[in-house]
Amino acid sequence: MIGLSSYAGVMESLINSAEEQQPSSPLDKSWSNKQESSKNQKPGVGGFVLVHAGAGYHSESKAKEYKHVCKRACQRAVDRLKAGALAVEAVAAALVELEDSPFTNAGMGSNLNLSGQIECDASIMDGKSLHYGAVGAISGIKNPVLVANRLLNEAQKGKLSAGRIPPCFLVGRGAHDWAVSHGIPPCPSEKMATKFSLSAYKRNKRKMELAEKMDTGHNQTKKRRQSSENENGSGCLDTVGAVVVDLEGNVAAAVSSGGLAMKHPGRVGQAAHYGCGCWAENACNMNPYSTAVSTSVEFLWSHTTESMCVGYMSAQDSKAKTHISRLPPGTVPGQSLAIEGGVCRLMSVAE
Repeated sequence: MIGLSSYAGVMESLINSAEEQQPSSPLDKSWSNKQESSKNQKPGVGGFVLVHAGAGYHSESKAKEYKHVCKRACQRAVDRLKAGALAVEAVAAALVELEDSPFTNAGMGSNLNLSGQIECDASIMDGKSLHYGAVGAISGIKNPVLVANRLLNEAQKGKLSAGRIPPCFLVGRGAHDWAVSHGIPPCPSEKMATKFSLSAYKRNKRKMELAEKMDTGHNQTKKRRQSSENENGSGCLDTVGAVVVDLEGNVAAAVSSGGLAMKHPGRVGQAAHYGCGCWAENACNMNPYSTAVSTSVEFLWSHTTESMCVGYMSAQDSKAKTHISRLPPGTVPGQSLAIEGGVCRLMSVAE
């Protein structure tokens, strides 16, 4: 979420307000009051993006890098919005920036699997059309979200020859070959690894080898389990994601992930699954609220990990705001929950 465990989030109806954009602040209104105040308001227009660089552990030494990549992702999306792009195009642009960073577990620098290869998951959803595109366990592609987005775009064109249904979710080699055949350049897996991901893989490999040498039986099983928990614990980051509201009030969401460290080859994680990695749905007559999984204009993020880095920006802002949310001192990761948020009032066309 930009929310629970690095997914989720709730989006209320976009607010059409004559007020100027308010600075970010903790949510202090009750849900019932927010619902009541927004029932008689039309969808707002203005453009907004919120991104996150993955829940997990964000070291103080790399805090500047995490914040910078969130700022760049926000700026890229807002630039596209100001150029007239729809939400789905802008959210893909934000994800590309997050995937290109060596500090995130997505695209370049993703976790390596048991075989020492990078396999990525990504998905994207357009709230206007409700179309969805996803890839799972794809290797050799620098920006998996571009493949997911291309799948979404191709699906919107209608049926293929002989009445065939176009794919919306591809995995493994088939996903890679489809991407290349549709003009997305390949990138050798070894070039996608960074010194950070390689050192983590070597460290994890040594720990697994030590576990293999231990005595068989209960102790071995217990120590393997403990080792696995340590590998995928506070030292790792999870899925990156973003949600965008465009100038017409459309919403879109996207997520991308390198998956768990030392995962089994071929594993497809939550980031690729329909209705699990991301969700986006415009408001309509039957539903007065637009929804985007990752966050909203009146937005929340939460995490059970030690920290989570987020960034957000509206089309009226000159630069993105960033924040590293951390569990309070003395709390235990996985057993405690941090929830924070803010408010962004979008401007109407008349303003």
